[in-house]
Amino acid sequence: MKIISHRGNLDGPGSCEENNPEWIDEVIRMKFDVEIDLWYDEGFYLGHDKPEYPIDGKWLEDRSKFLWVHCKNPEALYNVEKLHRINYFWHQSDQYVLTSKSFVWVYPNKKLLKYSICVLPEIGINGIIEECYAICTDFPERYKNV
Repeated sequence: MKIISHRGNLDGPGSCEENNPEWIDEVIRMKFDVEIDLWYDEGFYLGHDKPEYPIDGKWLEDRSKFLWVHCKNPEALYNVEKLHRINYFWHQSDQYVLTSKSFVWVYPNKKLLKYSICVLPEIGINGIIEECYAICTDFPERYKNV
C-alpha cells in the first residue's frame, strides 16, 4: 500500500515544514508520496492557509510521480491543468473526490472504497484500510508496514 505524507508531515500535524518545497524533497527521498497544498496568484505557491512558498510548473512536473496536489483556489485548479502528468484535485468538505488520475480521495472517517485513498486514518477509519490503494497521513512512519 502506498503511503502519502499529508503536507510533508512525518510525526504529526502542524510542522513548521508543512508544504515547504525543500522539505517535500526530503520526504520524497524517504520513499513517501506527498500531498501538497497548491495556490496560484500570478504564479504557483505552496502553503496551507495562504500562498507561502513560490514554486514553478517545472518543480511540480519533476516530482509528479510522487505528488498528490490539493488545489486551494480556483486559479490553481485552472492553471495546474495546463501542466503534464500532475495528479491534482479540489475539495473542501466533499466526502469523495475524484483526482485527475481517477483515484477516489475519501474524506476522513467516511466509508472507504476499494482502491481509494484513506485520508487521515488517525482521525478514524470507516472500512477496511488494507483494501485501499493508499493512506494519506500526518504519521507516515506509523503506517509503513500496513
